[in-house]
Amino acid sequence: VQLQASGGGLVQAGGSLRLSCAASGRTFSTYAKGWFRRAPGKEREFVAAISWNASTTYYADSVKGRFTISRDNAKNTVYLQMNSLKPEDTAVYYCAGGTKVTPVLRYYDYWGQGTQVTVSS
Repeated sequence: VQLQASGGGLVQAGGSLRLSCAASGRTFSTYAKGWFRRAPGKEREFVAAISWNASTTYYADSVKGRFTISRDNAKNTVYLQMNSLKPEDTAVYYCAGGTKVTPVLRYYDYWGQGTQVTVSS
C-alpha cells in the first residue's frame, strides 16, 4: 500500500506546477484524497481534498482560485494543479487517502512520502 507523490520542483513566483499522486498495491478509487503541505517550521496544513467520485472538493482559503484538485480513478492517480504560485506556497506537499473527504488531517489513513515545492521570489 503506497502513495507516490511527484511533480515538485523549483519555480518562480507566478509560475505553475502539477503534482501527481499515484497509488499502488491497492485500489484507492473509492477513497477520498487530500493534499497537505508542511512549510519549514510550521505544522502540516490542509491544501485540498476530493471525494472518491470527484463530486465534492474542498480548498484551503489560501489556495482557493489558484489550485485545482482532480483525479483519474482509471489511473489511480490524484493531481494538484498549482497556478500563480507564491513564495509562501513553498513546502513539502503530501498526498493522503481516507474514507472521508475532509480538511481534517486525522481522518486520512494513508500518506505519501512528500514532494518538495520551492517558489522563488
